[in-house]
Amino acid sequence: MLLIMSKEDTTMPAYKPSQLNLTKYFFFTGKGGVGKTSAACATAVNLADSGKEVMLISTDPASNLQDVFGVALDNKGTSIPDVLHLTVVNLDPIEAAREYKEKVIGPYKGLLPDAAIANMEEQLSGSCTVEIAAFNEFSHYLTDKTIKDKYDFVIFDTAPTGHTLRMLQLPSAWSNFISENKHGASCLGQLSGLEENKQMYKSAVETLADRSMTTVMLVSRPEKTPLLEAKRASEELRDLGVTNQTLIINGVMELDTPDDEIALRLYNKQQQALRDMPDYLRSLTTYYIPLRAYNVYGVKNIQKMLVDNYIDADPAPAKMKDVYSLSTLIEDMYTSRKKVIFTMGKGGVGKTTLAAAIALGLVEKGANVHLTTTDPAHHLKFMLNDSDNLKISHIDEAQELEKYKEEVLAKARESLGDADLAYIEEDLRSPCTQEIAVFRAFAEIVEHATDNQVVVIDTAPTGHTLLLLDATQSYHKEIQKSQGDIPESVKKLLPRLRNAAETEVVIVTLPEATPVHEAMRLSDDLQRAGIHAKWWVVNSSLYLTKTKSPLLKAKSQSEVEWINKVVETSQGHTVLIKWHGEELQGHDLQGLIKIEA
Repeated sequence: MLLIMSKEDTTMPAYKPSQLNLTKYFFFTGKGGVGKTSAACATAVNLADSGKEVMLISTDPASNLQDVFGVALDNKGTSIPDVLHLTVVNLDPIEAAREYKEKVIGPYKGLLPDAAIANMEEQLSGSCTVEIAAFNEFSHYLTDKTIKDKYDFVIFDTAPTGHTLRMLQLPSAWSNFISENKHGASCLGQLSGLEENKQMYKSAVETLADRSMTTVMLVSRPEKTPLLEAKRASEELRDLGVTNQTLIINGVMELDTPDDEIALRLYNKQQQALRDMPDYLRSLTTYYIPLRAYNVYGVKNIQKMLVDNYIDADPAPAKMKDVYSLSTLIEDMYTSRKKVIFTMGKGGVGKTTLAAAIALGLVEKGANVHLTTTDPAHHLKFMLNDSDNLKISHIDEAQELEKYKEEVLAKARESLGDADLAYIEEDLRSPCTQEIAVFRAFAEIVEHATDNQVVVIDTAPTGHTLLLLDATQSYHKEIQKSQGDIPESVKKLLPRLRNAAETEVVIVTLPEATPVHEAMRLSDDLQRAGIHAKWWVVNSSLYLTKTKSPLLKAKSQSEVEWINKVVETSQGHTVLIKWHGEELQGHDLQGLIKIEA
């Protein structure tokens, strides 16, 4: 089979770690759900089976390594009975973040007002703090001489992002800055308790950038969005001097049934994504891992993941719990007279398409709908379906982000020096900042909506963002400090989002382990913010395609476990949508609504 690596149709080799000249340390990184944990585990087992002493360390908040290896794991290191020479460490960054947060905030308790403490706690509750806490945990393993001498390879599942590394390198990041927050940045203060380990982090960052010691393994799927994410991550790391990168394309379809329409469409879609792969990524050494049907649980499955000519055995049929079609969700939204509807989920799960389908479904029932999107490509396609009852608008995320950043920095320049401004500028690169900036634009649209108009929005703020905005309001109201101003529209929308009679958040995910775990964390975040999400949508299900490909049939069976997990979590309010090989638009979206699960 020809695997297209470039526009000249050259091929890329299969990933065989034991046959490669590898550095001592390597980090696996990539967008959620691309298979970086599976790739890291398979690499560790492959090298250990070849006789090398290997330590595998996970800092993934959704880590399922205990299920993968079938043994209880801890943060010290556990030998795997079925794999000689392999030790696995399972760090818990959520617990580490909790302990770290208490360490930072503890000294202020009793000295600052309760509202200030609440604001500090929320500042330290986001994903940025979890990542910093994870870096705090694994820096020890990256710099410990005993570990370096004992193991041939030390493998990290989940690498720090460019944002984290830049923050660690900022001189002003070591000041106790959180109590003087005047500027409204989104994730301030994650580093305020790290001074004592500054030298260890400096050494860790240097090792990470040393190409003779470390390789960063960028993991992607052969799909447009993950490849673009890999390009962004690669460029960010390169700009920080981390140029020792390798690209792994995971889940490449090998045709087993050329006459099966679903298999052929998936194969062609992947090959097109590889042909269109950003030129920047083509400069990286690249390998591929074939698509596997099974969830990577158990040592035997891990060992088979990188084996040539491996054929998946037919799995035992699994029974799927009852699910609904999208038309049922739309009917519920219409009859309950929801006014504000968000589709929420990680990038690449299809929330924009779902938002458009929900909007069109409500229009068909006679509702007046304002659909707003941050995706310019989808926006243009949806314009074809504009009508008297459907208004469509597009929010330019980059423009809104720059506008918000300039507002925050203008406030900060009034009272801060250059060193602290550098810290603020870095803080404004965080994902939370973009959420806040875009949310402000959404809030303005919702505020101007009339009573007889439903607003459907394709990007929702996380619970952390909502609580951050809420806590910041209380904090600044009490101690009279100024920051990047929170508009009245945002202040009004926060309580409105908590009104279940008026607002609905639809959580969108995929029928796979990582996307479902991520969606559950989003749901927990929302509940923490006082917002209940009734409906969940599991998108792109092969189970509904009735494929005849042995590989895809087996893969569709592996989806059932995760579909059932969502049904259980949503208390039965789950919509299942069939996998499609192309972007849906216009009448295709209306057809999507009518497909029964």
